[in-house]
Amino acid sequence: MAEIAAQPFDFTFLPDTIALVVIDMQRDFAEPGGFGASLGNDVSRVQAIVPTVKKLIEGFRTAGLPVIHTMECHKRDLSDLPPAKRNRGNPSIRIGDEGPMGRVLISGEPGTAILAELAPVAGEIVIEKPGKGAFYATPFGDELKKLGARQLVFAGVTTEVCVQTTMREANDRGYECLLAEDATESYFPEFKAVALAMIRAQGAIVGWTATTDQVLEGLRNA
Repeated sequence: MAEIAAQPFDFTFLPDTIALVVIDMQRDFAEPGGFGASLGNDVSRVQAIVPTVKKLIEGFRTAGLPVIHTMECHKRDLSDLPPAKRNRGNPSIRIGDEGPMGRVLISGEPGTAILAELAPVAGEIVIEKPGKGAFYATPFGDELKKLGARQLVFAGVTTEVCVQTTMREANDRGYECLLAEDATESYFPEFKAVALAMIRAQGAIVGWTATTDQVLEGLRNA
């Protein structure tokens, strides 16, 4: 067993059952002209965590541990996009519409792609998800079982929506979850702060939080 210094107490893991899950680090959420910006958000907040997310990914790769990437996107015919999702947020361009980087959040479009600095390498799992949580309507759960993963470290965006949703889904399925708090971000700093507090409340009711350096130190000492 190994440990990562974390809140609300140390996170214990087995090196052969831990994996990194990087949530939705896509151009549409991080670049001007993308879907995040169309909602009036300051995408520079997402851009600022890219070096830290990259450091975390590289640490897992160096340790020979699995890295899983998710991408929020939909089918070209929008058959997996309910009106309840498409019509929310009052964006200047809606999901499926043509935007500066192709059709917004549609599989295969330029804006849907993961940022080049964080792009998956050969052999890494990429999950295309139509919802906020990575388990909904995807093979994510099956892929985790194939890996034998039991503990998951999370990074990505946004903290209070897709990241927290996936952590809660994972927690309900028996996974122990840790969020790298400096490798996740929200367009709203107050939402991130509250989400972190919610995750680690009540003795890690959803999971743990730690810095990227703490996570990587734990991996090195394992």
